[in-house]
Amino acid sequence: MGFASVFHHGVRIPTNSDLGLPSVSQRVPAAKWSGVHSHASRFYSVFHCRRAYCVPISCSKGTDHDDDLSASGKRVSAKPRDGIDNIEKPQAHTSVDNTKESQGNEAYTSSIRTAALWVGTAVAFGVGVGFKEGLDKAAEFFAGYMLEQSLSVDNLFVFVLTFKYFKVPIMYQNRVLSYGIVGAIVFRLTLILLGTATLQRFEAVNLLLAGILLYSSFQLFTGEEDESDLSDNFIVKTCQRFIPVTTYYDGNRFITNQDGIWKATPLLLTVAVIEFSDIAFAVDSIPAVFGVTRDPFIVFTSNLFAIVGLRALYTIISEGMSELEYLQPSIAVVLGFIGCKMILDYFGIHVSTEASLGFVASSLTIGVALSLAKKS
Repeated sequence: MGFASVFHHGVRIPTNSDLGLPSVSQRVPAAKWSGVHSHASRFYSVFHCRRAYCVPISCSKGTDHDDDLSASGKRVSAKPRDGIDNIEKPQAHTSVDNTKESQGNEAYTSSIRTAALWVGTAVAFGVGVGFKEGLDKAAEFFAGYMLEQSLSVDNLFVFVLTFKYFKVPIMYQNRVLSYGIVGAIVFRLTLILLGTATLQRFEAVNLLLAGILLYSSFQLFTGEEDESDLSDNFIVKTCQRFIPVTTYYDGNRFITNQDGIWKATPLLLTVAVIEFSDIAFAVDSIPAVFGVTRDPFIVFTSNLFAIVGLRALYTIISEGMSELEYLQPSIAVVLGFIGCKMILDYFGIHVSTEASLGFVASSLTIGVALSLAKKS
């Protein structure tokens, strides 16, 4: 994530006092951003969606008595028609709140099971690698997996900011993450194959990769204070410039017809931002794993197992990442260690895989433990 700060300038994991992240069960308000925002008071009166449900991206300011849109897209008046409505309204709101809370708890529990399943699968795979290829290969896999997993957790914060900035409804966030994960797997496989071929031909590339990791470590240590506004973000501005976008969400569609013209919905724009963000993050993560092992199979599988569990991991830790205050410094220490290791390897001084695994595991554990200790 350090090198990615060239694109995500000033974005870091803040503490609780810096930023309050939105709850997974919180109702997502309307959003506005430069180049897409319109001053119409209600978009549903201007644009007639082909689907029944359209979530407007931007709306004018109003009061608690303003009208809302129901899930079917029909206008629902907030004013009671008579005394009976006044009596029944609090009960209806309580029922809806309870339903949302129950759904949120079910989603959280399901995400914990899914994340545990992926972690268990990764551990079983690593054990299998150890039985077939030996303990050294197993140690390389677990070191790479832990490194990738920690970097992925760090990068999830930018995903949280992206969803918050574009006001992506909760029910569509998993869809965006799924497409983002598939794109990340394809891109990283391509980058790993190219990196392996390059390292085999040009040994001095190790010094370049080590320089990237040391720069990333420095950036994480000296990064500016929290800047959660993505309006000036390079990737966001670039995607908004080249992707014509509608002013509303058309259900879970990525493309829709607006006034006879096919345009991308903000959901597709969000996917594009997340994909390009992952490309920026891969500049950190791929060299880091190459610093542990040169085996492309180990590099790819460690990346694969770390990425596939991201969707479940996002639901679990999106609300609590602000409490992991010392995670980012511990990641910076790990990146600096891997960078130094690659330089030493180039000059013939080798650090064992077991030592690398122990350093990575202990650094990340200490970072998380200190964060939890400070919270308590």
